Amino acid sequence: MEPLPTEGPRSGCVAAPIKPKREGSHQDLLTFTLGMKLCSRGTVLWKPFRLLTYPQLTSSLEKRGTLTESERQHRYEKAHNFKVHAFRRPHWCEYCTNFTWGLTIQGLRCSDCGLNVHKRCSQLVSRDCQPDLRHVKKVFGCDLTTLVKAHKTERPMVVDMCIREIEQRGLKSEGLYRVSGSAERIEDVKLAFDRDGEEANISAAMYADINVIAGALKLYLRELPTPVITYDAYPKFMQAARTTSLDIRLEAVRQGLLLLPPAHRETLRYLLTHLKRVTMFEKDNFMNAENLGIVFGPTLMQPPNENALETLNDMQYQKVIVQLLIEHENTLF
Repeated sequence: MEPLPTEGPRSGCVAAPIKPKREGSHQDLLTFTLGMKLCSRGTVLWKPFRLLTYPQLTSSLEKRGTLTESERQHRYEKAHNFKVHAFRRPHWCEYCTNFTWGLTIQGLRCSDCGLNVHKRCSQLVSRDCQPDLRHVKKVFGCDLTTLVKAHKTERPMVVDMCIREIEQRGLKSEGLYRVSGSAERIEDVKLAFDRDGEEANISAAMYADINVIAGALKLYLRELPTPVITYDAYPKFMQAARTTSLDIRLEAVRQGLLLLPPAHRETLRYLLTHLKRVTMFEKDNFMNAENLGIVFGPTLMQPPNENALETLNDMQYQKVIVQLLIEHENTLF
């Protein structure tokens, strides 16, 4: 039998690699799982446990990897959509855990995630709504960020699916996005998305006319409760449109893009990349950036005030903005 190794320096224990043993004690198995080992002179924390307990010790490379992984999860911030609710059975507030009193109206419920709270507590909860598909009943007319978070995607699946179908068989279609498809068939596509979600069938076998798919995409964008270019960012884009200098106009547009919520900005980026691709087939479809600006201007942006005269006056500037976004999409995003 070989002699046992002598004890190491008194300054601490020797950190030996932890290997799973076929015949090990319960403590050894727990030690291997947690990445933590105890010894007589103190505690030696191995890397898996140390990264959780002392994040400041992680390297810049490890931090970069963590941020990238976090970005892939598309955790867009979203406030709760609270509405007055009457509970049929006794309920407790999920924020303060106290009983909700009242004879007819006891509190509020988030229509997107189902969170139940007191009215006063609704002002205190954080903007961390996690929409659930059980509560999100429709696709068209649903808030863009809500739909994205409910389906755990970067963009609304309507935008992805319609653009994919159009690019497969419609880029050379004359008057793409300008020629209207059958209103009845477009409504069928809308109902299919509301009913089947990502399983909706919009293939050529179902809808041979590509203008129906293009019309459904435009209808989805028009029916958003908050336009892709939000009401908060709208004045910044209008300011950019009224500027004559191209450099100043582009800088103002960049500032406007920063005001968009992440889901809106990503949806706009993806759509503009597609529209830029549409212009590459202008000889076949006769749709250049200016024509697409006329079509998508009122679709992507609307004035905050529902004033008919203001809306009419802004249409020319909306066209300018969308045309600019298409022509410079590679530098703006």
